[in-house]
Amino acid sequence: MLTKRIIPCLDCDLQVPEGRVVKGVEFKEIKYAGNPVDLATRYYEEGADEIVILDITASYERRGTMVDVIKRLTENVFIPICVGGGIRKVEDYIKMLKAGADKCSTNTAAIKNPELLTEASKVVGSQAVVIGIDAKRRYVDNPSDAPDKNVIETDKGYCWFDCSIYGGREFTGIDAIDWAQKCQDLGAGEVLLTSMDGDGTKEGYDLELTKAINDAVDIPVIASGGVGEPKDILDAFTVSDASAALAASIFHFNEYPIAEVKHYLKENGVNVRL
Repeated sequence: MLTKRIIPCLDCDLQVPEGRVVKGVEFKEIKYAGNPVDLATRYYEEGADEIVILDITASYERRGTMVDVIKRLTENVFIPICVGGGIRKVEDYIKMLKAGADKCSTNTAAIKNPELLTEASKVVGSQAVVIGIDAKRRYVDNPSDAPDKNVIETDKGYCWFDCSIYGGREFTGIDAIDWAQKCQDLGAGEVLLTSMDGDGTKEGYDLELTKAINDAVDIPVIASGGVGEPKDILDAFTVSDASAALAASIFHFNEYPIAEVKHYLKENGVNVRL
């Protein structure tokens, strides 16, 4: 049985030179959550399996990723680091890996130039190429209303999942399930899947979205968006069979320590690293 991973996520911007961690609800209502280097060091010491650093305004602001923050952060953190936001070309992957990251996640640039995934995987390896998918539910009355989409039946009705770019500021009309499959074919080695409907709500992951994507691809899927308690993480593993669970608020604001979450999962039959 493969070990399931617990991944704290640091959504960052550069409103201050050293960077700051922020948290919002459905990609809005942003508030301060801490210093990225301090939080990453704390999570490493508390037993996180990986850490995701997302520069959430880099693509929208058309600037490079916060490389100096990554360099400082990786000096004392010795678990895999995934960096996203502003990754537009192969050189950005190389730059981030040289700064200490192990993987790079891209969303906007991959949708605009899908061949980036193939080019990057050839240079840095598919294990370092993560596709970020920020998806939102689009409800329809009947599957026939969206014949070119993967419409699934959920507890709230029929819907398909729309991919967004620029940190959720723009929607593409691209079906998330089709896109995940295409990204796998192009060379991506992992999916970082965020439910925009669940983000920051603490109402639980979108298990139907996560399961649909996980069933559609063979590469690992990281569930993201909506965790409010350890039971939500358990559901991500047992219901949707995600490879990893990403969380922010419950860790940033000291609601549930990582060790407590892992012991809860272990007690409920999930194989985790203690």
